[in-house]
Amino acid sequence: MPLNTQPNFHTPGQRSLRDFTPGDDFYQLLIDAHRNLSAEDSARLNARLILLLANHVGDLTVIREAIAQAYAGLGESPNTPLFRMNEEDRP
Repeated sequence: MPLNTQPNFHTPGQRSLRDFTPGDDFYQLLIDAHRNLSAEDSARLNARLILLLANHVGDLTVIREAIAQAYAGLGESPNTPLFRMNEEDRP
């Protein structure tokens, strides 16, 4: 399964009036989840959310690609041994 970078937010069984509405709903959920949290608790919430969603995705190839694209968005390239290793060499 390749990494899907196209808008893909939806609620199963529901149809949105506009394509961007589910993305806006996600953003609002995320903002509301962080409201009134300290910077430390906000970072902890993000870490837990990332781990839960990564577990849900499950496909390490997709997760590696997502991490690489996140790095690229920072103007950096992933230069860690994990990214440089071939699939068969990874632990």
